[in-house]
Amino acid sequence: MKIPSSIWTLLIGIGLTLVSLWYGQNHGLLPVAASDEADLVDGLFNTMMTVSAGIFLLVEGVLIYCAIKYRRRAGDNEDGPPIEGNVPLEILWTAIPAIIVIGISVYSFEVYNDIGGFDPHAVHEAPITQSSMTMPGAAIAATLNDTPPSNAPNLNQEKSDEAMQDPATAAVRNADQIPQKQDAPGVGSVAPTIGPSPDKVGQAPGLKINVTGLQYAWIFTYPETGVTTGELHVPIGREVEINMTANDVIHAFWVPEFRLKQDAIPGRQSEIRFTPNKAGDYTLICAELCGPYHGAMRSQVVVESEEAFNKWMQEQVAANTETLNQAVAVNPANLTPDEFLAPYTKDMGIQPEMLHHIHK
Repeated sequence: MKIPSSIWTLLIGIGLTLVSLWYGQNHGLLPVAASDEADLVDGLFNTMMTVSAGIFLLVEGVLIYCAIKYRRRAGDNEDGPPIEGNVPLEILWTAIPAIIVIGISVYSFEVYNDIGGFDPHAVHEAPITQSSMTMPGAAIAATLNDTPPSNAPNLNQEKSDEAMQDPATAAVRNADQIPQKQDAPGVGSVAPTIGPSPDKVGQAPGLKINVTGLQYAWIFTYPETGVTTGELHVPIGREVEINMTANDVIHAFWVPEFRLKQDAIPGRQSEIRFTPNKAGDYTLICAELCGPYHGAMRSQVVVESEEAFNKWMQEQVAANTETLNQAVAVNPANLTPDEFLAPYTKDMGIQPEMLHHIHK
């Protein structure tokens, strides 16, 4: 019995759908998900892989089928029949990709919003100048303006001053040599921010850490305790707020297991929040080309239990106190600051050659 082509089409469609759904959830292309935000990003990525796999199998399957079925037979030297086109088919294969792209765009925006990447209030609260009200697209132009009225607060300066109240952070950053840019709140690269997720808006983060990027190291300071280290330690289950900037050029804070990346920009204060949920050691990578040794600008992120984190913090506080007591002692060998501090910074995970850049 000959099976109708409609039945074949239905069976092939069901098979493609099942294979696409399976591959979208079992592709194995992503590292372990170690933060609450990672689950949201993975859901989006898996959806795109499902759609991509289905389209790939469909298109390549049709091409292979047509290449075999309609191949030129031996002895057939005639031209093929002229085909003018099929308007309904052309509309169909234009509309379907358009719907897919729009759907993924909406989904992407929802994920970006859920991880705290978009603040709708910032757009409406952005300063509007007299000139912007008389130009087309005034509202958009106002939010993108990097030189708001002189009486507008400099949010970058305010955040910088707040961070510099911590002596440990002030010792690392050279904010006095880098003027803080005027800020256009919440607009992409002008004010890079990945803030709290919607369900945590208005809540204080569980842990605040100041991060400074410089060629070619990451320096972490904990304002609550004054600890400075070259290795980031965070507890499981507590929301972490990273406030960062750069001392020289643009760097990028990227932990693949967290699925989050944010730029550290000279003259701007960036914020990124995340909640780690899986213990382990993860690599912090600079994802912005920052110089000839960019590839070596890496550090470790240690996600551990609350008890282990508190123990580590107590050890660091004790070690910093001991280091300070030793550092104020007489320097009989008349060593340079870099040479004198090298043994202490090594224990903190900071390379000695980085001290020169810090003191600049």
